[in-house]
Amino acid sequence: MTTARTIIEDRTLLAERLADARSRTDELFDLLAPGALHERPIPERHRLIFYLGHVEAFDWNLIPRGALGRPSFDSAFDQLFAFGIDPVDGGLPNEPASDWPPVEKVREYNRRAREAVDRALDHAGEAAPELRDGTLIQVAIEHRLMHAETLAYLLHQLPTNHKRPPALVAPPPPRALKRRMVRIPAGRAALGLGRDTAFGWDNEFDEHVVEVPSFQIDLTQVTNGGFLEFLRAGGYENRRWWADDDWAWQSRRPSQNPHDWLRRSDGWYLRGMFHETQLPLDAPVVVSLAEARAYARWAGKRLPTEAEFHRAAYGTPDGHERAYPWGEDEPEARHGNFDFHGWDPAPVGSFPAGDSAFGIADLVGNGWEWTATTFGPFDGFVPFPFYAGYSANFFDGQHFVMKGGSPRTAACMLRRSFRNWFQPHYPYACTTFRLVTR
Repeated sequence: MTTARTIIEDRTLLAERLADARSRTDELFDLLAPGALHERPIPERHRLIFYLGHVEAFDWNLIPRGALGRPSFDSAFDQLFAFGIDPVDGGLPNEPASDWPPVEKVREYNRRAREAVDRALDHAGEAAPELRDGTLIQVAIEHRLMHAETLAYLLHQLPTNHKRPPALVAPPPPRALKRRMVRIPAGRAALGLGRDTAFGWDNEFDEHVVEVPSFQIDLTQVTNGGFLEFLRAGGYENRRWWADDDWAWQSRRPSQNPHDWLRRSDGWYLRGMFHETQLPLDAPVVVSLAEARAYARWAGKRLPTEAEFHRAAYGTPDGHERAYPWGEDEPEARHGNFDFHGWDPAPVGSFPAGDSAFGIADLVGNGWEWTATTFGPFDGFVPFPFYAGYSANFFDGQHFVMKGGSPRTAACMLRRSFRNWFQPHYPYACTTFRLVTR
């Protein structure tokens, strides 16, 4: 039976988690040089000042204004910062920086919104069930942590003189892993969550079992070195490797190579978060789904389905499933490159403690992994009544499931049921891949 003491303790824990999530977004904005908030580092996205207001407006609109019915103190900002954009092949935003409000006014709005949210947590017992049981607070926490990740890849595209780098931690030395495939025996993959789970996003429900035939999967993500072979073989110039839409997209791009690769007189370099380096051949390549699909055709293989990735990552030879690839232990730094410990992908195989039961490396962290599965609802899907468009707006056949996690993915979103998704022609996120075959 849930006691009053348990409820208070849970709220205290959630308040602490919300404060920690706030520190993640705060530290990202603190990296910016003066004036950078009005930059638009990615053409398809809002200027950075939108995100400064959005993470606070979301919490305000969700909890004090939405669940508790508090009157608005700035309805214009409530609307301005409510929703981002997700343009598909065109329709890029083009408003001037002067259309956005001064930074000082946004920060004052943020201060008042945070205070209102904190006061609202003290009155959770008066509100809708979703606030009383902690669901809305969990949504606020994970939504903010998602933006701590998306903000990182937005900032990644800024010139280095627009950022102030923090102290950087070197990754552990990598293992020398040969490129090979691992046989995964036929078995079951239990996708999704049961309705008795404490929290999950609407697209994670309902739990269901998929029978997965035997297949082989790459031991590691495809590396920069492996993808360089495709580029040198004329992969970007050969129409046969590309689907029609993918070919049309890549033909319009100004450079025929992965987005963060830079050609210099002495070879290829990589644009990292805070500096450029010679292309690290042993790190996973970061590419769009279009490029991953072209590489797969060139290699005579294919991308895994969501169920195949799940089976390889969480399955075991004896048929049961683990909470994480390495077992039941909560995620720690030794298990992989995630939870804000790093900024860029590390060399593949750097975290042997994170290997799966089948000995496969880096299935969680070091880069989200593309699958061939179109993002859609599981049977039993019910949209959140307080956030109906979170998933359903993207059930359009133009977004694809990604699994795993990146260096900037929070530990709470490494649960095996979590599903990320992106468009196939979006090259900016930390998205990697590995291949399968029968």
